[in-house]
Formats: sequence, C-alpha cells, structure tokens
Amino acid sequence: MGMFDTVSDETIKRGECTDIYFIRTEEVLAREKVNPLVTMEVTAAALPDSWGIACGLSDVLALLSGVPVTVDAMPEGTLFYPGEPVLRITGHYRDFCRYETAILGFLCHASGIASATAHIMCEAKGRPVYSFGSRRQHPAIATMIERAAWIGGVDGVSNTCAPPGMPIVGTMPHAMVMCFDTPEDAWRAFDRDAPADAPRIMLCDTYCDEKTESLRAAGCGATAVRLDTPRSRRGDMRAIIEEVRWELDSHGYSQVKIFLSGGVTREDVILYRDCVDAFGIGGAIANASVIDFAMDIVEIGKKPKAKRGKKSGTKQIYELVCGKHRILPVGQASPANAIPLLKPCIVDGRIVQQPDMQKARKRVLAWIRHATETAGEKKEPVKKNGKNGSQKKVSASSDGRNPA
Repeated sequence: MGMFDTVSDETIKRGECTDIYFIRTEEVLAREKVNPLVTMEVTAAALPDSWGIACGLSDVLALLSGVPVTVDAMPEGTLFYPGEPVLRITGHYRDFCRYETAILGFLCHASGIASATAHIMCEAKGRPVYSFGSRRQHPAIATMIERAAWIGGVDGVSNTCAPPGMPIVGTMPHAMVMCFDTPEDAWRAFDRDAPADAPRIMLCDTYCDEKTESLRAAGCGATAVRLDTPRSRRGDMRAIIEEVRWELDSHGYSQVKIFLSGGVTREDVILYRDCVDAFGIGGAIANASVIDFAMDIVEIGKKPKAKRGKKSGTKQIYELVCGKHRILPVGQASPANAIPLLKPCIVDGRIVQQPDMQKARKRVLAWIRHATETAGEKKEPVKKNGKNGSQKKVSASSDGRNPA
C-alpha cells in the first residue's frame, strides 16, 4: 500500500486485487490438475434504466494484455440491453480466474457512469451539461470518472486529472467569494485574473438572495450567473430561477445566462431545462448506480454449458437495420445487413484493437441525437409550477445559451 488507501496498478495487474475465493479456486484446481478451456460472458440481467452504455473496456484490455486469452467485446460507447453479453473471454480458466473481480469492477463502474450520463444528456434536450462530480468519489479514480462521463456525452469536465482531449471547465467556489470583503470584489478579481478563455460565470448565492446577487454580478461583467442551491434552499427552485431571469432581462442583462449546480439530478434537468442554460452535475454522474454485470461460463471444452438461469453457448449481438438488437448463437447465420457488436479485442494475449475514447463518445452522441429527436415527437409533460399549483409546459427547445 502507498500513502493513500489505494491499490497500485502493479497489484491489480498481477491479479492480487481479487476476491479470496478466486485464489482458493485457483489453488484447488492446480492441485487437482484441472484447467479446462472455457468461454465466459459478461452480462447484466437488469439495468437501472432500459438501456446502458458499455464503458471500461480500455482498463480490461490493459489488465489482460499478455494473458493467454482471447477477448471479444462491444466497443466502448455501444448501447446495450439487459441480457446482452458486452464482453466474452476464452481461455484456460486458471489463466484468468483471479482477474474476474477487476474485470467486473472496471466494467460495472465505468458503464454505470457513462450510462447515467447518457440518460441525463438525453433529458437535457441540447442544454450543456458538465461533470462536476469527481469530488464525490475517491481521487484515485478521478480520471476514470471523467473519461466515462465524457464518453457518456457531457460537454466538459472539472477535474484536472481528466484524460487529454476534453474541455476542463469550472467557475468559482463559495470559499473564493468569501475570501474577499464583498462578492463584488471577488467577481471583479476573477474577471481581472482568470484566464482569458475562462467564461465569466459568477457564483451568486453566497450571502443573500439569488436575484440580488445575480443583478450585482451582471453589473460586474458576468456572462452567466451560477445558482448552486437546488438542494439547500427550501423555496420553489423554479420560482427562484424564473425570478432571476425576469430581473436580469428587466435590467438590460438578457444576454447573461443561468447556470444551475448543487445536487442537480436527472429529474431536476427535466424540470428546469426550459429556464436554465446549462447544468453542472456532480453526484448524479459520479455516484451513478453501477451496472450489475456478472461473468459466467457458457462453454467448457467448446461445448455449451451454463449454470442455472444462464443461457449456454457463445453468442453474438446484432444491430438490425431498424436499430433493434438480436442475440444469436455464434455460428448461426446473421440477419441481413445486421452489424455484429462483439468484436475481437485480444487474440492469444495480444491486443488487436485499442478502444478510442473519442469514437466511443461519437457513438453515444449519435444515440442521444436519435433519442432526443424521437422524444421530441412525443407530447411534452405538464408540470406544476409554483405554490399556486398552476400548470406549465416544460419545453424541450433551446435558445442556444451556452455559458461555458
């Protein structure tokens, strides 16, 4: 162990970060001279939502590189449904038995974050969404969190340890505002000293009413005001946002945008997407429910064999022309013009296809566009607005405001 309570890369690579029963299984099989050729598939019987996004493959391949196995998997960013294998491993069982814990950990966690992010992006209806949640998880996995969120479709991430190739964004903390005598002093200092390409988004709820601070910040040159109080304020958040928007417009600041953060959930995105220009989302992304993948033997000695409740035999997932998926046994003729989704990644221990983060993101964004267009054809829900119980239609339209 190092300075912090984390496991080193070398320990994981050696298979020493695992459940103890895999070590005992390996020892028993070795003493009995049993080491069958097996094929194992990774599937999830149920998902937090109707579909998920495969993610975490890059770490799995790094783990298994050099191990005498063959791996086929869905490329990262691929949409999948319950019961569909997202990854398949073939090899002699003792050669990779101990790696199951890490394989599932990589896939379960990253896929959970990417999936939750993609669902949030679908609901945002074009409003920018930023990942602000790495502080809700152990810092040792900040890179993984931001990578999975980026693949899931966010417009930017906040952590400085994010992988190259994505915007690193942020505004200001309450602590910075409080280090100055007045909020105006803090906002003006930020405007003077922050990098030229950093949007002048001013935090406007430190000491007093959001409306009051937003007007004062707009007078200090804010391009957007950030409200960080959906959970800490007991008032009607929609009423607060609409009041801020009204006062900004009434005082000649219609160009100043509204950025909402602070415990924002997917439900909040749906409720406020018509009156908020962008969202900073923390726990709803970083603390997303993991995908409950399991890894099970489906063949032994190239013969179909599975435990109770699992379907034996190796399988392929096909994306049909209509966009739906079909599961078929490997070797069975594929449907016309269908695309096989499980692709070779490792052959006899050698990586033959490296995951591409940006291509994975493009796959997700294409699906989000499709899902958004499909949802746009449906009638928008009617939401209650304010204490008087009046009705307001939640619009999916966007006026193009983008504070970041």
